[in-house]
Amino acid sequence: MITKITGRLIRVDNDELTLEIEAFEYTVMIPEFTRRQLQGRAGEKVSLHTIHYMDGNPTQGKIMPRLVGFLNVAEREFFELFCSVDGVGVRKALRAMVRPVREVAALIEEQDTKGLSALPGVGPATAERIVAKLRRKVPKFALLVAQELPADGDVKSDVLRDAYEVLRSLGHTESDSRRMLDEVIKQHKKLKSVEEIIQAVYAMNHA
Repeated sequence: MITKITGRLIRVDNDELTLEIEAFEYTVMIPEFTRRQLQGRAGEKVSLHTIHYMDGNPTQGKIMPRLVGFLNVAEREFFELFCSVDGVGVRKALRAMVRPVREVAALIEEQDTKGLSALPGVGPATAERIVAKLRRKVPKFALLVAQELPADGDVKSDVLRDAYEVLRSLGHTESDSRRMLDEVIKQHKKLKSVEEIIQAVYAMNHA
């Protein structure tokens, strides 16, 4: 089982990329949100957290090993959850994941079946199944703010999760809590504790 691969990025195509590792070149399938993150980084060293699966129809004898890659473990974990829904699978999930993980997770958490249905290949019936199976499993993925910060940002994701729970306990909705955290992290990348984050949130919203 290949769970991580590191090499020099040769090129990025629509739904896959090529990594050079010593004398070998590897093709890794990627969803659209990962493609956007890697576009323009040809020649750089890249590490991908991968899912290794067999693709094809065994009854026709056409089976090929394939890799699907993500820039962090949380994105890979969310993708595996998404694939676990009846009627989804790897190919449909790859096509559907055009938006960042935290946005798709927020749609699921808020039971926004209309928003989910707008994803490529996800109709109303599939959206209903996704919400039914995953709603209680995705809150942590809706808080992947830290994963999208610039390299100098150092707010830890567990601190963000704790701050989110504090805001929820204070009566704020799920979407408002995430919005306030997004806004404060964009302006204050060096916050270290839950207390500092909550103070910054209220300072910003009462300015």
